[in-house]
Amino acid sequence: MIADNAQPFVIRSASENDRSNIWRVLEPTFRAGATYPVPRDISEDAALAYWFSPAHDVLVAVDGGAIVGTYYLRANNQGGGAHVANCGYVVAPAAMRRGVARAMCAHSLERACQRGFLAMQFNFVISTNSRAVMLWQRCGFEICGVLPGAFDHPEHGMVDALVMYQRL
Repeated sequence: MIADNAQPFVIRSASENDRSNIWRVLEPTFRAGATYPVPRDISEDAALAYWFSPAHDVLVAVDGGAIVGTYYLRANNQGGGAHVANCGYVVAPAAMRRGVARAMCAHSLERACQRGFLAMQFNFVISTNSRAVMLWQRCGFEICGVLPGAFDHPEHGMVDALVMYQRL
């Protein structure tokens, strides 16, 4: 688990009233198509249905009243795999490199422990997303698998996706 450094972000559960602001965070990342395996032309309704899936516990990072990031926490699988958590994180472009992703990761690890998860797994970290890969490693995740050429990157073509894992 990572140390929780003092940061100005408040992380709280998302509400129905947050949906349009969450879309404003998600849209640039989804449209870019470089880090999430969702259609680049995904509609707002479809993106929010995905993010707010019934199995997802959705949270937001707020700074000065503005939503600067969002993440979801869920069980990675059912049955025998239900003890492993999974998360997805997106930071607003204007808030990048301010520690939002690190704060959300620390929060999600703590929340996963509180919910009784024994590990966390990221199923599909795009290898060219080097900032995320390094951050997750600094947060205690290890690369435990490589999916060769599993992601069609809009600039780099077929690139690897990584499976990253951490026991809690």
